[in-house]
Amino acid sequence: MTSDRSVVLTATVPVGTPPVWALLQRRLFDVLDDAWRAFADRYCAPDGSLRYAGRVEERDGGDDFYEAFFNWPVLYRLGGADDLLDASKHHWRGVTAQLTELGLVVDEFERGYDWFHLGESMLLFYGICAADPADPEFAARARKFADLYLPGSPSGNYDPVARIIRAPHNGAAGPRYGLQKEWASYGADLTSMSPFGLPLRDLDGMTRWDDLADPANARRMGDAMNARIGRGDTAVDLAATSLAVNAWLYDHDDRYRDWALDYLGAWHERAVACGGVLPDNVGPGGTVGELHDGRWYGGLYGWNWPHGLYSVGNAAVVASVNSVLLGGGDELLTLGRAPLDAVLDHAIEAPVTGTDMSISDRWLAELGDDADRPTLLVPNRHADTGWFDHQPPQLGLPLWLSHVTGAESDRDRLERIRKASGYDWRTVRAFRNKEEAGHEAPWLAYLNGDNPDYPAEILRVALGQAARRLELIAADTTGPSEMHIHHWQRINPVLTEALLQLTTGTPQVLYNGGLLPTRLAYWDARRGRPGLPPDVAALVDTVTADRVRVELVHTGHRHPRTVVVQAGGFGEARIERVVTESAASGHPGDPRAYVAPEPVLSTDELVVEAGHLTVELPPGRRIRLDLRLTPRHRPPSHQTAPV
Repeated sequence: MTSDRSVVLTATVPVGTPPVWALLQRRLFDVLDDAWRAFADRYCAPDGSLRYAGRVEERDGGDDFYEAFFNWPVLYRLGGADDLLDASKHHWRGVTAQLTELGLVVDEFERGYDWFHLGESMLLFYGICAADPADPEFAARARKFADLYLPGSPSGNYDPVARIIRAPHNGAAGPRYGLQKEWASYGADLTSMSPFGLPLRDLDGMTRWDDLADPANARRMGDAMNARIGRGDTAVDLAATSLAVNAWLYDHDDRYRDWALDYLGAWHERAVACGGVLPDNVGPGGTVGELHDGRWYGGLYGWNWPHGLYSVGNAAVVASVNSVLLGGGDELLTLGRAPLDAVLDHAIEAPVTGTDMSISDRWLAELGDDADRPTLLVPNRHADTGWFDHQPPQLGLPLWLSHVTGAESDRDRLERIRKASGYDWRTVRAFRNKEEAGHEAPWLAYLNGDNPDYPAEILRVALGQAARRLELIAADTTGPSEMHIHHWQRINPVLTEALLQLTTGTPQVLYNGGLLPTRLAYWDARRGRPGLPPDVAALVDTVTADRVRVELVHTGHRHPRTVVVQAGGFGEARIERVVTESAASGHPGDPRAYVAPEPVLSTDELVVEAGHLTVELPPGRRIRLDLRLTPRHRPPSHQTAPV
């Protein structure tokens, strides 16, 4: 073993015939760089805004404009085009100005809306901050936005005595009590909401959705919703802590850390008082159930209505991830763990196609023919009658807990779900939802050594999905006045799920406001920017709490490349040792042979004791790095250069 704090390795193993996954990965980078340009040309004005001449509701819709670009900075961080970062900033500015004119944004931030949607809209901003923390303009915005929620802020969003965010709709204009104007009378004509049932289930004379056909009942429901659901704190506000963590990652200003940990701690205390289950509502006085006759369920985007686990679970796991980044105590991890364990304890076995559920389309796409097979279904919602609305588990939630903790209990939860699933986790299906997630099962099977073809299969799926969206863009004749606010996000041709999994060993970001602490990060040393260099493909095949194994392949034949491999996207981990393979022979074999013989390989182990190492990749060479890590060696931070 040798020791060198500035370890530089040179790849010596001949590639021979390039692996299919490596060629497909580089092809995907090329296609995506064409795709985002095609999207911008078709749907964006010169100022970066979206070509749109329709109207928006009083409060709803701002998130949809930002979501059209949510993963563009992520693609840049992985190795997308040099000008993609500037394009991402340009569209953020253009959309922000557009939404300001439409009345949804004040001083560059949402006027006041719920964090189920605010979390979605912030992904583009968080991605820009992580991709270019040296930009003073976005750094200042990160602090300005986080300041809106600190105690004593002029916005008044936060009540430090009750330890609550004062209203479910909140933002730059402070607490915005009540709900959407169009819900003032909540009637049966709102057919898109009928699958979710009654928002409040304790009003006299209303037990069925059809009861809302009575105008008097509709007005009474709207009044009660504004008075009870439109006030106080709600569990999805936990996602607001990502604002504070994002600001803290710049310079570790303790104001942001202290507020976030105190707010997370308040919700943890409420969960303990409720027997361990995370409640979804806190009244203006700081008491759970204050506006719901003592019920721990009933808040906006809470356990009862409309989405249950889909919204509460997302915010809860975002909160747990943030607590890990901030170095909070292990007890805060129960915020994310307890909801998942609660629904698993009430799981059933049934087919998707034979079960009444509020959201079925996503599962029909995700499971395909297996939707007819009995499988594990967990309740997504809870009312006075108990748990209901059973659906397949969203694997991204338990997967992110396991990703950031590495704890045996979190791995065991995933294994429990796998064993109870009635379908083969190795199957890769060609679908895409708006979160650009859902392929966690076959990826986990691959990491467990049980799905060797996954890299090539998921890359083929991604290429097919990108090609499909490019065809839709080319054929799209929809005019600005005809455009629906969900049109762009549904057709966004940029895909990052496969690239995140394969190159960094990281799941797709939690869509409702999650930050993205990747397991590995890359820097192009010659160009001085984040991401894999041109021609270089990366494949992570092993991920544990303290180990990552990755193969780097130079698929080109002309220019040498230099890759810096960093442990932890926020520089929080340290590489202690690395085991590498090298060619014992200095040549690839007899050049006269039609097929070069396999090189004789030897292994070498080096002490690194640093946050990164450097790899020189000559054309046509590859290297496998088996990295042994200390996961949380230093406080995470936004990285302007390798640490």
